[in-house]
Amino acid sequence: MVSVGRVARAHGNRGCVIINPDTDFPDERFCAGNTLYVRRGNDVAGLSISDVRFHRGRPIVAFEEVSTMDDAEALASVDLRVPAGTRGALPEGSYYHHELIGCEVETVDGATVGVVRAVEGDDGAHRLIVDGQAGDIHVPLVTAICVRIDPADRVITIDPPDGLLALNPTRAARGSD
Repeated sequence: MVSVGRVARAHGNRGCVIINPDTDFPDERFCAGNTLYVRRGNDVAGLSISDVRFHRGRPIVAFEEVSTMDDAEALASVDLRVPAGTRGALPEGSYYHHELIGCEVETVDGATVGVVRAVEGDDGAHRLIVDGQAGDIHVPLVTAICVRIDPADRVITIDPPDGLLALNPTRAARGSD
C-alpha cells in the first residue's frame, strides 16, 4: 500500500473530510467510486468515495461509510492508502516519493551525504530532505544536482553546488537553541 494523502480534519456536519493530498494525481485518486484504505489497529478498512469537490487544491471528500461529524473527526490525521499495484506508470525521470525515501545520497566524488527522509514541495519544485551528519540537508530535486537516481539500488548521486551541503544545519549542529 502507498499513501495518497492524509485526512486534515472534518468538514461540515455531514461527515465530510478535508484531505492533504500526497499524490501528483489528486483528480484521479480522489474521485467518486474510488476506494481508499485506512489502517485502524491491525485492521485495514476500505472507504468508498461517494462525493468529492476541490477547494484550493485540496479534496473535500464524502465517504459512504462516514455519515456523521464524529465519524469524520475520528479520521483526523489518518493516512489514506491505495494498493501499490494501482499506481500508473510515470514518465521517464519521474519517481514516486516513496521510491526515493530511504535512498542513500552520495556526491559524485563518492562522499556519503545521508539518507532521504522525505520529499517535499509541489508543482514541480520538489526537494529531498536528507538526514545528514550535521542535520537536515534540503537538496533540490533537479537534474542539474541529482545527476543519478536509482531507486532499485536505493542510491541518489548528487553534484551539489558550492555551499549546498552546509545549508540548513539543525540547531544542535549550530550550537544554539
